[in-house]
Formats: sequence, C-alpha cells, structure tokens
Amino acid sequence: MIKQSPTDTPLRTVDLIVYPGFKALEAIGAMKVFDYANTHLRLRQLPGGYDVRIVSTAVGPVESDTLMSLHASKALDSTRLPDLAVIVGCHNVEEVLQELPAIAAWVAEAAPRIPTLAALCTGCFFLAEAGILDGKSAATHWSAVDSLRQRYPQVNVNADAIFVREGNLWTSAGVTAGIDLALALVEDHFSRDIALEVARDLVVYLKRPGGQSQFSVHLASQMTTHPGMRQLQGWIMEHLAQPLTIPLLAARLAMSERNFTRVFQRETGASPTEFIDTARFEVARRLLEDNVSSLKQVAAQAGLHSEERLRRLFHKKLGITPRDYRERFSSTRRE
Repeated sequence: MIKQSPTDTPLRTVDLIVYPGFKALEAIGAMKVFDYANTHLRLRQLPGGYDVRIVSTAVGPVESDTLMSLHASKALDSTRLPDLAVIVGCHNVEEVLQELPAIAAWVAEAAPRIPTLAALCTGCFFLAEAGILDGKSAATHWSAVDSLRQRYPQVNVNADAIFVREGNLWTSAGVTAGIDLALALVEDHFSRDIALEVARDLVVYLKRPGGQSQFSVHLASQMTTHPGMRQLQGWIMEHLAQPLTIPLLAARLAMSERNFTRVFQRETGASPTEFIDTARFEVARRLLEDNVSSLKQVAAQAGLHSEERLRRLFHKKLGITPRDYRERFSSTRRE
C-alpha cells in the first residue's frame, strides 16, 4: 500500500560521505538502493525520490578499499545540509578518526539540523566521536563491537542487530547490512511496496528486520574448534523438537554440567540455552517466511510446542509477534 499522496513527497537530497579507504561495497549498495527507488517511483508516476551526491572532505576522486574510486562533487559543509546523510564505514576507522577529525566535527555541528543521519558499519564511530550516540543504542560490524564499547562506553552497543534506529539516527552492521538499512529508509520515506520492488531488483531476499541477528547457529557451529562440541551442536540442530536440557547435553559429552556450560560458552560465545533458543528461532523464522505451516505447526517443528512460547521468543528476539513477522517478511505474501 503506497502511503504518500501525489503532492506530499519532495525530492530528498542525500549526501553519501566517503573518505580514503572507505568500503566500496557499502557505498555502492546504498547508492543502488536509492537509484532503484527512483526508478520505481517514476514507473508508478509517483513524486519524490533521491538526489544522491558523493561528499568528502574535499572535492575530487576518493580511493576506496578496492581498485575503485568515487568522485566527490561536494565537500563537507555544515551550511548546505542534506535531507539524509549516510556515512560509509572502513577497515581502519580509528586511524581515520585521527587523520580526518573534520568528519566527526562536521557530524557534531550538523547532526542536530539533519532530518536523517545514517552510519554504515564502522561509520558509527564518527557519530560516537561526535558524542551524539551517548545514551543511545547503535549497531556496528561484529568485529568492531569491542572497540566501539571500549572507546565510547556511553554508547549502548547492540552487538547482534543488523541495524538500529534511534529517532533520526540510523546505524548498521557491516557491508550488506547497509543495504538492509537503506531499504528500511526507503520504506520509511515512501512505502513497503517500493522497498520490496527495490529488494527484488537487487535480488535481495525481501528485507530483514533491524533486530535480526548478524550471526547464525550454523556459523557458530562452523567456527567451533572443540570437535565434540561441534558435533554436539550439529546434533542439537537435528533434534530441536525434543527437550534439550543441560544434564542431557553434558552427558552426551561425558562432562559435568558446570564444565560443559563453561566450554560451550567459550566455544560459541553463547550459553547452551541461548544457542538452542537461537536455533529454534531460526527454524521458526524460515518456516514463517515460507508461509506454509500454521503458527501451531511452526511452534511444533521448531521445538517450542506452543504458540505462546513461539510468541515469547519472537518478542525476545525481534520485539514483534510471529504473525507480524510473517505478514512483513513472508516470501509468498501477496503484494
């Protein structure tokens, strides 16, 4: 359902802020989302869209982390502010903060007057350096979480989220999560229909909600070095429908419950209960996206055994109901 009227949506100016060493994929991903949104707005003869400009500390070519460069047509300027500013991340953000203090300084001066300010991946460090994330939640790439927490203890770092919105401030995890954030902006500015059309063009699997995890139990299992623990994780994922207690799991590895819990936490970064909850959540999420099984069947197949437990798990993980998740993200939903 399109939520705008023919006269109420102006062309939005977008400053995509880059600097030497920026992540090319993040910049291009966000640009293409806005470009495809313009295409679909035109096809539907709807007003508005995005006027995207490449911005840096100086006009001219800006080298990325690849062989590609982007040409900045505008220098950072706190007197000519866009409707939306998007700061791209990089691999060595702490060095860039020292070498280019002008970016964080611009954020501090301009942020109160920009309708929407987004930071992709480690781009959130510029927001944190400017002090505008103090007391607020923020997302970043999982590999930068510890550094962000140590450097800016006043920021509430959401280590697991794909993207986070705090009022007019948006932050995302790394690389492709920037596409998720840009799609969410398109939905917020125009409509879910336009955002889904863009997702199809990009061959992105619809859209992920911001609270969805950067991680999966399958990835955690692949990274486990303890052979017995890795095998146990595989066994857990194959037996989610049955009761999985700590005594049962510890006994399978001939460990005491205390030692089992300690080793499991060390190997996976999660407690056994958290791992099982996440595994069941992932199964339930895929079933809801397929839109074939009833909620009762989804709960049973995920090992939750009741719709109420399914509902509580989705509220815990995403803050929405399973029914709402299915409505928004089912691959077979009628548009």
